[in-house]
Amino acid sequence: MTPLPPAPRATVAAALTDIAALGSFFSVAAGETGGAWRPVTDAYAEGLAHLVSERTARYGTREPRIAASIVQLGHAARLWSPVLGCLVLHGVLLDLGDLQQEADGPGLRLPEPRGWTAPPGEAPISEIYRLVMTEHLARLAAGLRVKVAPRLLYGNAASALAEAAREILRARPVRGRDAGPLARSLLDTGDLRGTGVVTGPDLRFRRRSCCLYYRVPGARKCGDCALDRAR
Repeated sequence: MTPLPPAPRATVAAALTDIAALGSFFSVAAGETGGAWRPVTDAYAEGLAHLVSERTARYGTREPRIAASIVQLGHAARLWSPVLGCLVLHGVLLDLGDLQQEADGPGLRLPEPRGWTAPPGEAPISEIYRLVMTEHLARLAAGLRVKVAPRLLYGNAASALAEAAREILRARPVRGRDAGPLARSLLDTGDLRGTGVVTGPDLRFRRRSCCLYYRVPGARKCGDCALDRAR
């Protein structure tokens, strides 16, 4: 594949500002901001332990793997959403190489808004997969301090991907029309293959695994859960 040309930083910054309006999972801070931040790779090495412990206490469960799964699912959404949003709506593939995370929360920041310009209609599937799955989610999985089945984590990644694409299409139905083909191509790539199926034009997704949230006291099965046989 021919290397993608760098995108002007002003273009990347404008794309990030625009997609932040789609929701909190699409929001990535850029440049100087307040608060304490650290390289997200350091947080991966600890398995996002600060978030897992907080979520375990909030859920009131004795199964930390549930919290680990939900934290990983949420983080996957915070990766896929801005990556897909910037690409589909602005033709910009984000550079997440220097990504940082809040020291005491889930928020993400890029010290500088950097990325590449993607040719219209030619989504770099392998590069997107590497960017999110290999460089980020695989490292997080390796750092988790509790055992969570790999297929469950892949299913979480797929669910987060499908929901991000679905939200783009819902919020920007004209400009976001490429979200569906892009999501389907990614869901047929690498460890995402076989994790579930898109069941309709609105990109509703049915996964083949369960994130375990239903095991939280008082919780219900998620809308795309493989265990919900009524759907």
